[in-house]
Amino acid sequence: MPNRASTPASPSLSAPASAPARRPGPLAGPLPVLAAAVLWGTTGTAGSLAPAGAPAAAIGCAGLVLGGLLLLLSDRTARSLPRTCTPRERRLLVLGALAVAGYPLTFYPAVARTGVAVATVIALGSAPVFTGLLAWLTGGHRPTARWTCATATAVLGCALLVLGPQLTGGATATDLPGVLLAALAGLSYAAYSLVGGRLIAHGHPSAGVMGAMFGAAAVLVLPVLLIGDPHWLTAPRGLLVVLHLGVVTTFLAYRLFGRGLRHTSAQTATALTLAEPAVAAVLGVAALDERLPAASWSGLAVLTLALAVLTTPVHRR
Repeated sequence: MPNRASTPASPSLSAPASAPARRPGPLAGPLPVLAAAVLWGTTGTAGSLAPAGAPAAAIGCAGLVLGGLLLLLSDRTARSLPRTCTPRERRLLVLGALAVAGYPLTFYPAVARTGVAVATVIALGSAPVFTGLLAWLTGGHRPTARWTCATATAVLGCALLVLGPQLTGGATATDLPGVLLAALAGLSYAAYSLVGGRLIAHGHPSAGVMGAMFGAAAVLVLPVLLIGDPHWLTAPRGLLVVLHLGVVTTFLAYRLFGRGLRHTSAQTATALTLAEPAVAAVLGVAALDERLPAASWSGLAVLTLALAVLTTPVHRR
């Protein structure tokens, strides 16, 4: 889905005038974002293998510390980015780092209070809505009718997929603080996706933007690990879980996500990552021997259709 705000501003001034501009393929943005969502979909299965008693927020923060530092240290432009930014861009960078740090501090406690299903639906379902509203309020990029319809359909499919077991097994009490925490997680995700897209649109390299934001966020959440009980980290299973969350679902996934933001709007990118619960559900059936009711399979079909609409290039005459 083309978006002027998420593409590089101009080609290099040193390029020959006769050299044709290399145009990205129509799926250059959506495919990396979907690949990142597939990696994020393994988070729940990996987290379930953590040692008993490991604090939920500490698990998420440990993955962010490792992955964020890898993103920062593996790219030279990430370490030099603050010096090359304008004052306004540096303020955006700080805002993005705060939003990244806010996600594990709100999402994982929300999971502990409301369960994985409810927290996932609220956080991931609200993120595209928050992104569209923030983009509209801060940049005047009004959501298109195509994006609005496809995103609403994707959120509906996500809700049916994840909440299917609860819908068929009776209602449960709703924990209001947990719901609010999950919504804050969705707002955090929307904010750093939009900030990352804006900085990339200004010509900064995607790996540098992600590395700078996540590296700073890693430092911000480090006290959560230091003040808690770190004994679970010394267990082999704890180390393996943190390695997976840090290397796979943070370092690799956000490298892909940043690359996708070069050619995809933040609104579309956050909608595409609704594929994450679909991957998590399939892994639950395949690896954890879980069972999904018909409502969940119907939601998976609706979600797949909506994602297909979002990834189909629009050909303009």
